[in-house]
Amino acid sequence: MDLGLKGRVAIVNGASQGIGYAIARLLAAEGAKVVAAARRAPKLDEAVKRIAAETGAAVHSIAADIRKAEDCAAIVAGAVAHFGGVDILVNNDGAPPLGDFTGFDDAAWAKAVDQNLMSVVRMVRAVVPHMRRRGAGTIVNITALSAIQPIPQFGLSVATWAGVIGLAKTLSLELGRDRITINTLAPGLIETPRLHKVTEQSGETMRDLAAEIPVGRVGTPDDIAALVALLVSPRGSYITGTTIPVDGGLFKGVM
Repeated sequence: MDLGLKGRVAIVNGASQGIGYAIARLLAAEGAKVVAAARRAPKLDEAVKRIAAETGAAVHSIAADIRKAEDCAAIVAGAVAHFGGVDILVNNDGAPPLGDFTGFDDAAWAKAVDQNLMSVVRMVRAVVPHMRRRGAGTIVNITALSAIQPIPQFGLSVATWAGVIGLAKTLSLELGRDRITINTLAPGLIETPRLHKVTEQSGETMRDLAAEIPVGRVGTPDDIAALVALLVSPRGSYITGTTIPVDGGLFKGVM
């Protein structure tokens, strides 16, 4: 299926590994011009070379720390300078540390807010003028299932990603007339370095986790990338303001 992404310019943060890498690779395979950003330049450059070799797409790397306001601005400026504009933004990164609420001081909270919430605020604020000039745009935020089905020890992530969900819903109302959509994905148990770290702390195995999931398996980064590709394509243009669990049925609420 041709998703109609050929020539679109996409910024994907956290693209050196895991979910971000899978998203960048799939968008490139669909013909998008991809700006891949992440903190660690050597790992990012390797990822970009692999994506370009596999897909033949134009992929540009920008080493940046989205916890810093100036780096958020640099990512967007770099995308515009290199490809002439921005059509797609995927807000994705790692996550703050796990631990008891009482163990985190104001500095830890400030860092989590910059990483999970303010990075989204800054990136969206920077891309919206460019999307308006192009007559449309689409934004996808990657959070986690814990943002809508909280888990003990995940307080830093849950609180800050809840802010992202509220912001995205508000922006869907403000930006809809500009033909800019914004949606949030809440991945469940996805096999990433983050999940391996969680299992190390909990003592669970991947088989243990799979047993909890109705479809009987842990998810993959490609499962998330597939939905992102749909949402940012013309086929997803009537979907905005949503928060979508991508979790094999693990979410227990009624939406």
